Amino acid sequence: MVAKTKTRKELRLVHVFDAPRELVWKAWTEPEYLKKWWGPKDFTAPFINVDLRAEGKYLFCMRSPEGKDFWSTGVYKEIIKPERLVMTDSFADEKGNVVPASHYGLGEGFPLELQITVAFEEVEGKTNMVLEHAGMPKGEMLKLAKEGWNQSFDKLAGELSRIKNETEGKLVSKLDEKI
Repeated sequence: MVAKTKTRKELRLVHVFDAPRELVWKAWTEPEYLKKWWGPKDFTAPFINVDLRAEGKYLFCMRSPEGKDFWSTGVYKEIIKPERLVMTDSFADEKGNVVPASHYGLGEGFPLELQITVAFEEVEGKTNMVLEHAGMPKGEMLKLAKEGWNQSFDKLAGELSRIKNETEGKLVSKLDEKI
């Protein structure tokens, strides 16, 4: 009997954010927050559309520093606020039609659809987040995806810190007004 070699892998990343779970949830589900952190370092997210409901769709545009747009789309399969998100993930065109990875110059053999699962757990005012990106091809694509997600999470951590500081500053100002 010959053992089958796995050609697909699940990317699993754990990140702890110094922010309450409700805020991290908003950062994942509200377009105005997503636009601030979606994509690797030096990428922007000029377009984010979210229909946050079971079987609702999302459409995101990630723009490279060179100005190339990469569109992605998917369907929300499970939404348990503020604990868990499960969604499909596919490359897309600007209209939200699923396209093969080769549309963006990526290698053949990349699946048309992957799955992203994100779990959020609050621990002493911080959020432990676990992301699983299932179906990713092994090798270079897996390495690049891991790098991209980690850079995105660094941006998310910075954005959460900014929001937290801004919120604390407003609270201090309100207290000062009362004194």
